[in-house]
Amino acid sequence: MWLSHHYPEDYDRCVRIGRSHVCRRCVVIYPIAAVVLALSAVGSGFSSGLTAAASIVLPLPTVVEWVLEHAGTIAYSPRRQLAVSVPMGLALGMGTVRYFADHLDPLALAVVAVYGTTCMVTALVLPGRSSDGGDDG
Repeated sequence: MWLSHHYPEDYDRCVRIGRSHVCRRCVVIYPIAAVVLALSAVGSGFSSGLTAAASIVLPLPTVVEWVLEHAGTIAYSPRRQLAVSVPMGLALGMGTVRYFADHLDPLALAVVAVYGTTCMVTALVLPGRSSDGGDDG
């Protein structure tokens, strides 16, 4: 489980790399975020306005998908998960650029607080989700 925060019953949410299961969402988000960080380090010219807008707007598809899936409104879809993870990776990278520039950046902290709290409360309060979109709680 060290490469995947999923238990064996949720390995459908993972890809196999060698003999290990790795979270499908994470395998997309973190490399994209790393590329965005690398580009910002070599002076790609990300404007403050661009990173602000991206940090707010780009995570929305992932958050909406998370809430709808945990509410049982939509079934899990690997393709949809990958599609919403790409903009999330871009947002994470740009938000991290802002955070590295100012560890107290109110926008970076607010985005993490609002979207993180939304997903956490959803996972804790809603009845649950399963691979078929039904209730597993």
